[in-house]
Amino acid sequence: MCLAASVALQTSEAPPAKQIRATRLRTSISLDGRLDEAAWTQAVWISDFVQKRPREGAAPSDSMRIAIFYDDDAIYVGARMFSRDPSKIQAPLSRRDNTFQSERMWVSFDSYHDKRTAYSFGVSASGVRADWYHASDDENDINWGFDPVWEAKANIDALGWTVEMRIPFSQLRFTNQAVQVWGFNANRWNPVTSEDDYWIPVPTNRRGWSSFMGELVGIEGIKPTRRLEVMPYGAADSRVLSDVHPDDPFNDRVNFAGRVGADVKMGLGPNITLDGTVNPDFGQVEADPAFVNLSGFEQFFDERRPFFTEGNQLLRGNGPSYFYSRRIGARPGCNASGDFVDCPHNATILGAAKVTGRLATGMSLGALTAVTSREWARTYDSASQTLSRTVVAPPAGYGVVRLQQEFGASKSVVGVTLTTVHRDLDSLLAPNYSRHAYAGGADWVLRWDRGAYELRGYTGFTHLRGDARDINRVQRSPVHYFQRPDARYLTYDSTRTTFTGSVADIWFRKTKGNLLFDLEYGWESPAYDPNDAGRLGNADGRTAFAGMIYRQTKPRAWFQNYVATLSAFTEYDFGGDRQVLQSQLYGEVTLKNFWDLSSYVDYQPRSFDHSQTRGGPTMATPAFANWVVRLSSKFGARTGWVARVYYGKGELGAETYRLSGELSIRPSTRFQFSVTPNYLRDIHPRQWVMTVDTGGSPATYGSRYVFSPIDQSTFLIDLRANYTIGPDLSVELWGEPFAASGRYYGLGELAAPRTFNLRQYGTSGTTITRDSVGDYTVTDGPTHTVAIPNPDFNVLSFRSNAVLRWEWRPGSTLYIVWAQNKNGSQSVVRGVGFDDLARSFGARGDNFFAVKVSYWIPVN
Repeated sequence: MCLAASVALQTSEAPPAKQIRATRLRTSISLDGRLDEAAWTQAVWISDFVQKRPREGAAPSDSMRIAIFYDDDAIYVGARMFSRDPSKIQAPLSRRDNTFQSERMWVSFDSYHDKRTAYSFGVSASGVRADWYHASDDENDINWGFDPVWEAKANIDALGWTVEMRIPFSQLRFTNQAVQVWGFNANRWNPVTSEDDYWIPVPTNRRGWSSFMGELVGIEGIKPTRRLEVMPYGAADSRVLSDVHPDDPFNDRVNFAGRVGADVKMGLGPNITLDGTVNPDFGQVEADPAFVNLSGFEQFFDERRPFFTEGNQLLRGNGPSYFYSRRIGARPGCNASGDFVDCPHNATILGAAKVTGRLATGMSLGALTAVTSREWARTYDSASQTLSRTVVAPPAGYGVVRLQQEFGASKSVVGVTLTTVHRDLDSLLAPNYSRHAYAGGADWVLRWDRGAYELRGYTGFTHLRGDARDINRVQRSPVHYFQRPDARYLTYDSTRTTFTGSVADIWFRKTKGNLLFDLEYGWESPAYDPNDAGRLGNADGRTAFAGMIYRQTKPRAWFQNYVATLSAFTEYDFGGDRQVLQSQLYGEVTLKNFWDLSSYVDYQPRSFDHSQTRGGPTMATPAFANWVVRLSSKFGARTGWVARVYYGKGELGAETYRLSGELSIRPSTRFQFSVTPNYLRDIHPRQWVMTVDTGGSPATYGSRYVFSPIDQSTFLIDLRANYTIGPDLSVELWGEPFAASGRYYGLGELAAPRTFNLRQYGTSGTTITRDSVGDYTVTDGPTHTVAIPNPDFNVLSFRSNAVLRWEWRPGSTLYIVWAQNKNGSQSVVRGVGFDDLARSFGARGDNFFAVKVSYWIPVN
């Protein structure tokens, strides 16, 4: 595309926008959802809604209308949804933000009128509220961490149902102007008929949101408030432990604790917000899922702590994962030893603050800082009856800064991000932590024709400084494996005190029309490592992706829409070895009855894996193919279900079976129960067992890399039961019985690099024996003996919690929590089944009880 054409597309104007006019409220409105105040008879209503689905552009089956008032403090939305048969209105109760099974309406405000971001507020026919934030010009780019304080009521009557909302201006961000013009759109969703009606629908063959909005006009004479909010809290908890030794001085079985603190939200000018916290409560209500990690790489989990989820889309940016908020306050390693050891469950966050906002120039900014304390593990020596402590984590400071500038009619974006971590290390901890860590870079999203074409990309760096022992630890970690003996393109230096890497990516795509495409190329250099503040599994890769998509968005005789995708992905390390090549054919169709059927097949030919030997030479990987099919009920059905079948087969006897699904039922409007089973049988022909540094052949650089086929099975069921007493009061139960087993057989050692051939033990002059506890002894000639601890496993886990949530006044919440964490094991290793899940309920474990109450105080 030539530069002139690019500029022309960037500056092209959209057609004139539809408008809705807000009227200044001269009388009061009693928020009961009935629209029976006299003011509503004088309102300016809009009713020109159209279908987006199933019949794009058609008139709605049932009409609706919306009107808007405002006063100095808030904006008021009234809506009337007509229904030909109100008895068929689907209106179950649920907790806030869970309105997917209910008929609902929602409004969306682009209050900056930047045609890129938006705040959305929804209400179900049963009065349940939902709110979210659109960080980009994409209807499906939703951040549920946006939790403003606002009010809404709904009422079902003989004509259909009605809604009244009151949204304080203090909960929105907008520019300080005498006359306000905002972007606006509205939607009504009916799960019974799967009909989606919009004031202005984004065409089904386009992607966007704010850039397609109409205009909200008529708001005059208001000013952004100074927004000062204080939320003090008090909490008490008790951790009741099982299997506590009577001589353990650190556990009295009850382990009661209490704490108080406060969060503060304050406006810095009209568009900038400061969030601060003193003695924060950064606990999360729901536990992370159980898993068995047989890889060498770190497992990552979603952030659930409200302080970090709110506004995280700006700090996250459009580049790589420079910032992973769960690094802050993470559980420290515990290298203490003693007869009894009390290790901290997390690093104490002394305080945290963040600043977010947007200037009138289109510049968005975000900054976060947090400080964690030095952490100690307490130890007890029974012989001397002495208590002592060992430092396990240093005090640390975390910082994140993000600047982002919009430009052009299509709202392109360019941004920069910088993260820093600084630790006060002593000689004991210097080998375990980097003293200084920096990461950051620039990123961009260049858009043409309201996002019909996009050129995305980023370029960045990481830099670590610390003790030579720490940098050596980083080099040898699974992220890098610089010690690989055959990696001639790497320089492993155990004396270096700095470590610097780079990252970059460029991605061009077309999002408009029936025929779409994606082209992407990027790299992570061997020394790239953002893991002090961000996250990365494995560096050292050059990647390329190409995809072609054909979609049909118009309903036909037997389907509503369909999409077909052909794609290929490959990665080579910086030494030129292909790590993966995957070709995939994917198809998805929404049937006439709104069931969804999808399937894909993919194929991966032989490649190499420089991480498989965990620091040893590169190893070959066998070819593998997968086939998956998924069928689900229509979205929003009162009884919803999903069924999924996965089958894979490869060289060396590799085979994978997975059966998974979900069933969600509503026996009544207040009660919902769901069960999500997942069964996996995976026969993996080359599972790493251990590395023996001596006695290996010259071909493997003198070391033995022990591998084995593994027959692994995993079975878990996610169980949820929710009882909603009212839109602001609910009781939620969650449980996850989990069982996993792995049987290793045919042990051997890698015969030669760049192959997957094993020198199987018991052949080629070796012997292998197994004792009564499952440990192996391997002899290789008269002088070499290898001891291999029993690698088999059969583990059980049951995690559960019960949570009562009550928003007892706007913005103020009471939590009562009971959580269990049970773990166990079985001596017999076999495929797991329902009986193993039943045994997980009887495993021994710990109980956690907590009560927390917060009180929202709007100071002005």
